[in-house]
Amino acid sequence: MRVAPEVEHTDPDGIDYGWVMQVTFIAALAVGVPIVAVASLFVSLPTWPERALFAVRVGAPVWLLISLCVYGYARLNQD
Repeated sequence: MRVAPEVEHTDPDGIDYGWVMQVTFIAALAVGVPIVAVASLFVSLPTWPERALFAVRVGAPVWLLISLCVYGYARLNQD
């Protein structure tokens, strides 16, 4: 079994999109999940399909806003 060598340093040209995706994922979990959970307290969601659709309807705009903020931060702070 061959193991890929560890990558210790990257040198992207411009914005590091890998970093943007990773930070967006973690921030969406840390911020988005509580927002969806609190918002679901005020809505009747008796079935699993309704719960899933609600999570997508509320979570998608939250994820989009977070991703745009992270991208903007990366763009402003690129060396």
